[in-house]
Amino acid sequence: MSEATSNPKATPLVAVKGMNDILPPDSARWDWFEDTVRALMRRYGYLGMRTPIVEPTPLFVRGLGEVTDIVEKEMYSWIDSMNGDALTLRPEGTAGVVRAAIEHSMLYDGGKRLFYIGPMFRHERPQRGRYRQFHQVGVEALGFSGPDVDAEVILMCRSLWRDLGLADVRLDINCLGQAAERKAHREALVKHLVAGRELLDAEAQRRLHSNPLRILDTKNPAMQGLVEAAPRLMDYLGEASLKHFEGLCRVLDAAGQPYRVNHRLVRGMDYYALTVFEWVTDRLGAQGTVCGGGRYDGLAELIGGKAAPGIGWGLGIERVLDLLQQSGIEAPAAVPDVYAVVPSIEALPAAMQAAEALRAAGVAVLMHAAGKDGWGSMKSQFKRADASGARHALIFGAEELARGEVAVKPLRDAAAAQSTRALADLAAWSAELRTA
Repeated sequence: MSEATSNPKATPLVAVKGMNDILPPDSARWDWFEDTVRALMRRYGYLGMRTPIVEPTPLFVRGLGEVTDIVEKEMYSWIDSMNGDALTLRPEGTAGVVRAAIEHSMLYDGGKRLFYIGPMFRHERPQRGRYRQFHQVGVEALGFSGPDVDAEVILMCRSLWRDLGLADVRLDINCLGQAAERKAHREALVKHLVAGRELLDAEAQRRLHSNPLRILDTKNPAMQGLVEAAPRLMDYLGEASLKHFEGLCRVLDAAGQPYRVNHRLVRGMDYYALTVFEWVTDRLGAQGTVCGGGRYDGLAELIGGKAAPGIGWGLGIERVLDLLQQSGIEAPAAVPDVYAVVPSIEALPAAMQAAEALRAAGVAVLMHAAGKDGWGSMKSQFKRADASGARHALIFGAEELARGEVAVKPLRDAAAAQSTRALADLAAWSAELRTA
C-alpha cells in the first residue's frame, strides 16, 4: 500500500535543503539573464553544448585533484547498485566538457569555442550565494594555446557585465606557470610555511604538504603576514610563461581593461596552469568572486586524452542575479503584449482563433480563462488585464464579432482611444500590438 493511501495526512514533502525552486516571477529574471548570455555567445562565435549531470567519479578525482576541497568534502558520490560504477553529480562543468571533447574527437578539425548553462552540485553548508544545487554559465575554448584567446574569454566577461548593466566588477589576474615552475615554487613555499608553522591554522596545517598553494588564498587574518611574505610564483616563471602572461597583459591594456596582478590568486582546481583570473565585487560580502577561470592545458591528459590546450571560465547564476539585485538592476518585466477579454463562451472560438494567429505572428497573448463560476464580469476581466501588464486588451464582444471585428483598448496610455480592427486583416495590424 502506498504512503498516499495508507496515510492521507502525511507530512507535505519539501525540497532538499540547499536545492531551491525557482518560481515566477523570479524565473523571468533567469530567462532574461540566460537570453542575455546566449546573445553574447552568438556575438563571440561560441556554440552551446550539454553534458550529463552524472559523470564517472574518477573524472573529477583525476581532473580536479584528490586534495581539493571539492573532491575531499563536497561531491555527491555513490556506487551504482546495478554495476558497481562510481558516479558523481557534477560539481563543475569543465571536466565534463573536456571529457566529451575527447570521447567524440571534437578537436580533430581544429579548436572549438563552447559554452554551457546548467546545474552543478556540491555538498556544502547552504548560505548566501552558495547552494547545494547551483547553476553555472561556463565557457570553454579548446585547442587554442595563445594569450589572444585568454584575452578573448576575459573580455567576453567584460561584455557580459556591460550587457547586464554592471559597472563595479573588477578583474584580478595571475600566472601559475608550468608544472616544473610550480614544483620549484612549491618547494620554496613549503620551506617558508614550515618556518612559520606556528601561525598556520588547522586547515593550512592539513594542506601544508598536500596542496600548499591553496594556503595563499586563506582569509585568516592571523596568517596574512606569513602569506604576504611567501615566495611569489611569478619569480619562478620561465621565459615562455612570462611571455604568455605579458602577451595577455598587452591585449588587455590595448582593450582598455583595468586589472590587478594578484600574486595570491591560485583558484581551487589542480588543473589550472598559466593564466588564471577572477572577476570580483565588494557588494556580496566575503563571497566576492562572481566569475573565475583560467588555462588548463594539462587537463585532457589527466583524464586520458591526448594533450590539448584549453581555457575557460565559470560564473554562478545565483550569485550574479544577487549582484544585479544589490546593484539595483531589474530585469525587464515578462508581460504579455495583449490580454484577450472574452465576455462569453459564444465568443471563445473566434477569440481563440485570433489569439493563435497573433501568437504565430510573434504577439504575446494572455487569454482570460473561465473560472468555476463562468467567465466573470467585464469589470473583473479588465482588472485582470490591467494587472497582467499588457499594453492592450482585445475585447471579443458580440457586436464586434458580428461585424467581423475586435475592439482594441490601450491599457498603458490613458489618452489613447479604443478602436476596432478587422479580424480578416489581423496579420496587417498585429505588429502594432507587439511591445517595442
